[in-house]
Amino acid sequence: MSAVSFPLHSGPNNDRLHAGFAAILPRIERYARISFRDIRCPNRKEDLIAETIALSWAWYGKLVRKGKDVAQFVSPLTRYAARAVRYGRRLTGLEKTKDVLSRRAQQRYGFTVESLPASTRTSFEKIYSAVRGQQETDAYEERLRDNTVTPPPDAAAFRIDFPQFLQALGARDRELAHFLSLGHSAKEAAQKFNVSPGRITQLRQQWCREWHALQDEQAPLKRRARIGGSLRGAPGATFSAALAR
Repeated sequence: MSAVSFPLHSGPNNDRLHAGFAAILPRIERYARISFRDIRCPNRKEDLIAETIALSWAWYGKLVRKGKDVAQFVSPLTRYAARAVRYGRRLTGLEKTKDVLSRRAQQRYGFTVESLPASTRTSFEKIYSAVRGQQETDAYEERLRDNTVTPPPDAAAFRIDFPQFLQALGARDRELAHFLSLGHSAKEAAQKFNVSPGRITQLRQQWCREWHALQDEQAPLKRRARIGGSLRGAPGATFSAALAR
């Protein structure tokens, strides 16, 4: 995609250009919000509105330099900009039609891309029988997906070993370990599960030893780390470090 060439240096002409566009900017933004009112995702809607404003700014500059009074046809300008943005036009050019994440490609070939709702290893009953079960499972899966540090073999092994480790715990301890693995502090866990912070520390040390035993490893004598880092580095190693606090 080719970038739009547009001077950004200040000067009398550009100052007048900026002032003129600032005067019509509220009308452009209002029309853009109306044009994209059907977009449900708030983040995507804001992106489309921003692209419409940027495209309008680029076209405004070209028209002014040709001696046109853009204030006389702001609505047509914004309408064409919003239509172009909806069909894949961006300030830097058109979206690629061979990119599956491109909205232009999805509209052209009639498909959509969306995240899986939860891990396929988790049963339907387990997710939806618990309060906020779907929300917590999605948060756990998101942290695993965002981890770009762990080598794929280690990440795959962690996805297998960690559920097995949780299954060996009682119902309350299983929920507590899952809660801590999402990055919550010991204080938050103590309040949620009605136990003392000292008990949380004891359980962390116990689970650290059990995790290393499951991995056929020797537990470290003393490690200080937060449970919040359990899914950011190498999952297995960092999980054990986070528990041995």
